Amino acid sequence: MGRGRHAVLLARAGFHTFGVDVKLDPLVSACAAARNDGVAIHPWCADLTQHPLPAARFDLVVVTRYLQRDLFDPLRRTVRPRGFVLYETFTTAQRALNTGPKSADHLLEPGELRARFDVAGWTTVFYEETREPEALARVVAVRGN
Repeated sequence: MGRGRHAVLLARAGFHTFGVDVKLDPLVSACAAARNDGVAIHPWCADLTQHPLPAARFDLVVVTRYLQRDLFDPLRRTVRPRGFVLYETFTTAQRALNTGPKSADHLLEPGELRARFDVAGWTTVFYEETREPEALARVVAVRGN
């Protein structure tokens, strides 16, 4: 969740908002930002490889500027039927811009994000890859019944 930029926005929009981060300090900052905006968010300080997400728990999962490939299956499983994933992160084309992540561990290959949701039970509603001003892949996918 980081410092809660998206979580606070979702809470202001009326979502019952949970956020996960492996580091405590950003979660504390996110909760303070939410309180300052008059909303509440529910932080969870956890390493999701050690403490798995619950199955079929969330209507919407938002991931931005973060890539941990072994979490794609758990992310898909934690979404309820007819729920959505909104995912955006950097692609390998970001290297040419000389900013942001450089490691292959943190950069999607072309078409990789689409392929992660081109699986049984999921439908891609929106997909794009940009090259400027940042090289990003974005997907909105919905889980079927």
